[in-house]
Amino acid sequence: MSRPAYVFTSESVSEGHPDKVCDRISDTILDAFLAREAQARVAVETLTTTNLIVMAGEVRPSGLVSDDEMEALARAAVKDIGYEQDGFHWQNAEVQVRVHGQSAHIAQGVDAGDGNKDEGAGDQGIMFGYACRETEELMPAPIAFSHQILADMAAARKSGAIAGFGPDSKSQVSLAYEDGKPVRATSVVVSTQHDEGLSQDDVRELVRPFVENVLPDGWMCPEEAFYVNPTGTFVIGGPDGDAGLTGRKIIVDTYGGAAPHGGGAFSGKDPTKVDRSAAYAARYLAKNVVAAGLARRCTIQLAYAIGVSQPLSIYVDMHGTGEVDAAVLENALAQAMDLSPRGIREHLGLNKPIYARTAAYGHFGRAPDADGGFSWERTDLAEAIKAAL
Repeated sequence: MSRPAYVFTSESVSEGHPDKVCDRISDTILDAFLAREAQARVAVETLTTTNLIVMAGEVRPSGLVSDDEMEALARAAVKDIGYEQDGFHWQNAEVQVRVHGQSAHIAQGVDAGDGNKDEGAGDQGIMFGYACRETEELMPAPIAFSHQILADMAAARKSGAIAGFGPDSKSQVSLAYEDGKPVRATSVVVSTQHDEGLSQDDVRELVRPFVENVLPDGWMCPEEAFYVNPTGTFVIGGPDGDAGLTGRKIIVDTYGGAAPHGGGAFSGKDPTKVDRSAAYAARYLAKNVVAAGLARRCTIQLAYAIGVSQPLSIYVDMHGTGEVDAAVLENALAQAMDLSPRGIREHLGLNKPIYARTAAYGHFGRAPDADGGFSWERTDLAEAIKAAL
């Protein structure tokens, strides 16, 4: 039985965090390939440090997007994030492109044809999906609030509605739970890059309304537990302050630690890579289970082997809140959706340039877009799941 009362914490980081700059660049390159060839294979990693951007990885077809185009796309992404500082500037940073063709030994186990009846998974691994009734988006509240604080701050910065913020920021929200439900914040931490000349108190008052607007009425933490730039000045930020790498914020990207994670990163990977597509499918299934009223909380695990089409296992945990037998539900999920890599891509429409938008503020809990972005957040499978029971 879960504890009735506890405090749980999740963190988020902004689009200007060094690692998120890398995720954005990698997913921007992915989108460029998919815009030209829906079946393109892409695995691109990015590194950033002081006035340096390095992209490396494997693609197919090679040359579909030129090195010069990738450099221009990286600069445009950094410009959109907002970096024009001496140590990291979209226009002046050195950009290195080390992207080459995909290994034939990987392709032979993944592609359909040549003895393979269906397309296999792009790698082995385990992927998790989760949903709960803590928010309207069926996400854990601590990570949802942490994301929203930073997303609102970034929107105000980029629109000019507020001055003084830089692109790099982090948030952390701790919520008290009673009877398994969040009831108030016990502490909130926000660290944000800011203009030179602003004091810690100045920044605190700039940040305060963004926190108060996100938390439900009456949930604001005690004043002594509201920490803004607790180390003091934060003028030097982004890759000039700390090196960044693609794929280092996997818990920020998912459920803020409220659910297991298989370990695979998402950004820069095309949807044949089950690290990404199967994690999206697992979230889709878990969200539809909760939306269907079959559980208040649901964790789903999928497991794959490279070159093998169907998942090796499907595991469901409803954390004692389920209305149906877990084993029966596992069978129903396999009937309601084809969980092969091809089946996931086709069901969710993943072979589209929809990924740069996922690179900050979470891959889950977002509103589905008209062009197919965040399709895994739809709840259109609920009836099919119930019918398969």
